[in-house]
Amino acid sequence: MPRYDFTAPRLFVDAPLAAAADVALDKPQTNYLRNVLRLGPEAGVLAFNGRDGEWRTTLALSGKAAVLRPQEQLRPQPPAPSLVYGFAPLKHARLDYMVGKAVEMGAGVLQPLLTQRTQVARINGDRMRANVVEAAEQCGILHLPEVRDPLRLDAWLADWPDDRLLVFCDEDAPVADAIAALRAGLPSGPAMTTLALVIGPEGGFDPRERAALERLPQAIRISLGPRILRADTAAVAALAVIQAVLGDWR
Repeated sequence: MPRYDFTAPRLFVDAPLAAAADVALDKPQTNYLRNVLRLGPEAGVLAFNGRDGEWRTTLALSGKAAVLRPQEQLRPQPPAPSLVYGFAPLKHARLDYMVGKAVEMGAGVLQPLLTQRTQVARINGDRMRANVVEAAEQCGILHLPEVRDPLRLDAWLADWPDDRLLVFCDEDAPVADAIAALRAGLPSGPAMTTLALVIGPEGGFDPRERAALERLPQAIRISLGPRILRADTAAVAALAVIQAVLGDWR
């Protein structure tokens, strides 16, 4: 039996999910279920809210209104991923792609970072959150990563927590096996309780930013190979390396 049911429609709802507690749907959700998916009364819908796990619900229709009626919980709510993903924002479609892939790859926090060479000054947080929801709906994910307000890189690095490991990908780092380099760089003392990854802008880190990253005792600098990757490609590659070494792929 497959772990997830990918055949049933899946919907994020911002309301409590519990037995015998109807969930009223807004107009876009109602239109999606009724007119796009063409679901009728009593159709099965999987619902989640990022807090109460995943529920099997049935659709109830009354005029133009629609509600979901929770029947049973299918999966409990898992712990939130601790991985913090810091990144220089990209333009439009490439940012949408990167956000969706970060959700799929297990990021728990999305932190936009403004660097010296960041090319995007205005960030649409609502659009990012919408992409988070869409990726979670499509991929069976129950936790919605937190989308934080943009920060300058130097402010993000200030007073860095002692128990947070920082992995940063640098095109100027010596080319080596990224998985082996990450394993070799892990501290030998007490285990880090949280992990952060930072991917720089398309023009790379400014020399002063690179120096500030390297000064952090909790930082590990790795290369992603001999090719220069686009920032959205580098994000997927780096998240894969982290999941292989420190994440839930093992």
